[in-house]
Order: sequence, then C-alpha cells, then structure tokens
Amino acid sequence: MGLFILGITGASGSIYAARLLQHLKTNGHTVHVVLTEMGHKVCAYEGFAKLEEEADKSFDNHDFFAPMASGSHRHDGMVIIPCSMGALAKIAHGIGDTLLTRAADVCIKERRKLIIVPRETPMSALHLANQKTIWDLGATIIPANPSFYQKPKTIEDLVDTVLARILDHLGVEHEVGKRWRET
Repeated sequence: MGLFILGITGASGSIYAARLLQHLKTNGHTVHVVLTEMGHKVCAYEGFAKLEEEADKSFDNHDFFAPMASGSHRHDGMVIIPCSMGALAKIAHGIGDTLLTRAADVCIKERRKLIIVPRETPMSALHLANQKTIWDLGATIIPANPSFYQKPKTIEDLVDTVLARILDHLGVEHEVGKRWRET
C-alpha cells in the first residue's frame, strides 16, 4: 500500500482532512500528517482535536529534519486539505519556511503528486493567480466544492463527493460514493 502526506492548515473544513485520513487508513495506506499551528486550533474548534492521533505519524510543522522535507524521501503523494490562502501563496512562491510548505515545495521540485484543496470563498484575483501558478507548476487544485447529483443525505456524504475526486487523483482504489451515472 501507499504512503501519503496529509497537510492541514488553519482554513475551515477539517472534516475534509479527517474523512480523507479515515478513507486512506481504511484502505491500508500509511499516512503522515503535518498541521500548522492554526490547523491544530481549527481542528480542535471544529471537533477534530485528536485527528493527528489517527495518523501513522505526525510531524511538528517546524521539524525540517522530518523525512518529507527532503527530495530523497519517497511517498505516493501529498494532499493539503484544507489549504488556507496564506499557505497556498507561500507554496506558489516557493516560500518553504515551515515543514508543510517545504514538503509541498519538494513535491513540486521532484514532480510528485501534490493536491491542494482550497477552502475559501469568495476568492480574490490574487487567490486565483496563486492557484494558477501552482497548477502551472504541476500540482492539482481540487476545491472543496461538493457535488449534489448523488443526493447526499449527510454532511459526510457531501464531504465524500470531494474526497472521491481526491482519491481518484491520488490513484487510490476506493468505494467512496458512486460515479456519474452508475447504478
């Protein structure tokens, strides 16, 4: 099974990170987590204070000796979920001043899978330009915009419509939701 890095910033939407972690772990994958300081606070505020305890390993956001800070560390992809506009801007401009932004920078330079899940609305022209820059660098942008054609019944069902797309882009087999027009 794969090794995935999960970055969590202080944007609202920690349920996305919690559900992604759960889906990856349920399917036998190893997950390493790094949270920003505000990521810790928002997770706690939104009811996911123990989220990082579910991971196989958690790293301090200032630990530049962590494996993910090096291009020689092999993994199967990194997802920053939810991604604040501040973290997105730093990644877009190569500012690797924390483990999370350094690990994203490593993904870009090594041409590894990097998925950014922004959770912001409305977006300014600067937010959009930074996302375009990240896309031009080879990362995938999957906004936390759920779909409704599956007629979700719970918040988890709604969140999972986004997670199914993320898992697809990571190349992870899953049973999260139905695909369009599946019976």
